[in-house]
Amino acid sequence: MLRIETPGRGLLEITREVEDVVAKSGAIAGLATVFVRHTSASLVIQENADPSARRDLDAWLGRLVRDGDPLFTHTLEGPDDMPSHVRAALTATSVGVPIVGARLGLGAWQGIYLWEHRRHGSVRELLVHVGA
Repeated sequence: MLRIETPGRGLLEITREVEDVVAKSGAIAGLATVFVRHTSASLVIQENADPSARRDLDAWLGRLVRDGDPLFTHTLEGPDDMPSHVRAALTATSVGVPIVGARLGLGAWQGIYLWEHRRHGSVRELLVHVGA
């Protein structure tokens, strides 16, 4: 299990941490599956070259699902509570990446990202399963 501390809302690259798990597993080929154990964060594979792409994604999702929307009744933890759940539902709680030659088979500009949907930081738990 990986424990990743997030600084708050946004995309945080976790490719290196997942690569470390794959390397320690000794797998030459197979599939690495990453699963986030939370309902207000998600996982995506996205461009890792230009940070503006990640900022634009986060801004777009923020326009689509706004904090404090009066439609939401699930607000126990604040105005970003239900919007965080909706954002996670619209993205993914797991990603699978092929293992090729003992490495993640990501493209040249791809990285694995933990997408924190809450405004405040948190410690997120991720399960990484490596299967041959």
